[in-house]
Amino acid sequence: MYTTINEEGILNNYANEPEMYYATYPNQEQQRRYSLQAAYATLLVATLVLVALGVS
Repeated sequence: MYTTINEEGILNNYANEPEMYYATYPNQEQQRRYSLQAAYATLLVATLVLVALGVS
């Protein structure tokens, strides 16, 4: 941890910064999985909205 002290004796602590890296584009299998998750999420939200409308 990087620490500095100013003229009044107050400590300033700085966290270590993680190493930066670039994200990689998802492959075909990951894209297919994301599409399936999106379909399930859409179905869940639509079901919740319809149930809420039916109950009210």
